[in-house]
Amino acid sequence: MGGGVESGERIELVIIQGPTASGKSELAVRLAERFGGEIVNADSMQVYRRMNIGTAKPSAELRGRVPHHLLDIVDPDEPFSAADFRVRASRIIADIHARGGKAFLVGGTGLYIKALTRGLVDSPGGDEALRRELEEQAVREGLSALHRRLAEVDPVAAARLHPNDRIRIVRALEVYLLTGRTLTSWHEGHGFPEQPYRCLNLGIAVERSTLFRRVEQRVERMIEEGLVTEVKGLLAAGYAPSLKPMSAIGYKEICAYLAGECTLDEAVSLIKRNTRQYAKRQMTWFGKDPEIIWVEYPAKFDSICSIAMEFYN
Repeated sequence: MGGGVESGERIELVIIQGPTASGKSELAVRLAERFGGEIVNADSMQVYRRMNIGTAKPSAELRGRVPHHLLDIVDPDEPFSAADFRVRASRIIADIHARGGKAFLVGGTGLYIKALTRGLVDSPGGDEALRRELEEQAVREGLSALHRRLAEVDPVAAARLHPNDRIRIVRALEVYLLTGRTLTSWHEGHGFPEQPYRCLNLGIAVERSTLFRRVEQRVERMIEEGLVTEVKGLLAAGYAPSLKPMSAIGYKEICAYLAGECTLDEAVSLIKRNTRQYAKRQMTWFGKDPEIIWVEYPAKFDSICSIAMEFYN
């Protein structure tokens, strides 16, 4: 489903993106208040119910100031993909537009933003038996063996994917083995021509050392707010550590701690390290997008408002 309206008019969409802990949620709320807007979440972890602290969802205070959409919409054991996000987000944005409001798409999941604004690659469906075979190989020989295998057939995808990104490594190999075409060639063939929205892309620029300090402070705050209790509750409710959202940063390390595989201090150190690495990958992803206007927040909030006003006018 596309995101336009029947007349062919392109809906105005302000996108606020950037690495984790850069201040996206607060900036989005302040802009939405200023321009009569509503927030549409574009963070792949914040869609899950019962996962609040470790996903750094906007506070109750922020959520109470303007309407927020696509938070807490699926359980941790329900599948949810970029395609699912695209369908739901496009409907919500169309509804906001129809009511005379302005939509602010906010989040750090670049794939979700790209899926909504440019469309998705028409790659083949999955093959459960083949995927299970690849997963078993990863267990038997180690994920690094799978990553090397991918590098032999699709070096571009292998270079783009983190060596520990099990889900995407398996998917890239699955596509190649099913079709004889690399995932890279599927992407290049698509070209992402769809542009259902007229977009203003804002990225929050944060100096790296400042960002890493914020990451460490956020992790410590998560522990203080009860991340361990949150994970205990998820495990007690039957959500296995092997579930995709439970293997996300913050949750997998606390699961390891609760399983006796490390101390709490070691788990916290790992969360900090893994979040820093994730933030670096996000900066690399967003840094490749020439359409993003990089802004300083909160120092230059007035100039950000001027940019938005010019966009709407």
